[in-house]
Amino acid sequence: MKMNHKFNTAGTEPMHVHPERPESRFRPLKALHHFRELIKDKEDTEQVFHIFECLPRRNFRKEALAFSTSEKGEHIRGQEPYLPDILDDHERLRAMPEGSLAHAYCDFMEKEGLSAAGLVEEFDKFHARKYGDLIEWYGNRQRDTHDLLHVLTGYGRDALGEQCVLAFTYGQSPAPAHLFIAYLGGLNLKKTISSKAAVFKAITQARKMGRACPRITEESILDMLAQPLDELRKQMNIETPTAYQEAHTTYRSEGIDPYDLLGELKPA
Repeated sequence: MKMNHKFNTAGTEPMHVHPERPESRFRPLKALHHFRELIKDKEDTEQVFHIFECLPRRNFRKEALAFSTSEKGEHIRGQEPYLPDILDDHERLRAMPEGSLAHAYCDFMEKEGLSAAGLVEEFDKFHARKYGDLIEWYGNRQRDTHDLLHVLTGYGRDALGEQCVLAFTYGQSPAPAHLFIAYLGGLNLKKTISSKAAVFKAITQARKMGRACPRITEESILDMLAQPLDELRKQMNIETPTAYQEAHTTYRSEGIDPYDLLGELKPA
């Protein structure tokens, strides 16, 4: 039976923290094991979720509840109870103005063959238990906006781009897992691909950009989608990812396709 992820905003208010929700535990050695498994297969998304469980964000529950129960949080929850339904409704998004984040997002997702529901499906392979509390609603917003961050920041889905998005997300929401994967992933790139590309410079710039930008999960995604992408980036203090672009230029000058690094990194 398929689990219902959605919150019924017309009915009973979801509880703050489900009494059966377990406390997070910090397990760095287990996180390292799952990272090694991820290195073996970059498409094994489940390993990422394991790492996040092993390296939880400090004060996550406190911050999640503070926002979710605020006036702004309650307003957004009423508008956006379940983001995948909004993000996968490309007909609705395409009706928004040309040049908007919505159009850029649809272009990106359609080109990459992605969907918000697909990410949820991967997530559910690891998190079968649903609690229906405010912690879950808030946490899901970070999951569901991952691909939106690629569009907002200009980081692609290449190996370095993924590390940069994780570093950007750490700047937004400092879970050790974001930084752990970003920098260990960067280290793996440096060890495996012979290149002068400034990988860590790009990752560090992404982290600083995330810190300078308002927390995306605490903004109305519907409002953001309708805005012109260039203007939105200025409003959100999202600068051009110059270090990432320079790294790509270096890779190409060395005869390396930065979008084929995933293939090159797979073990023989």
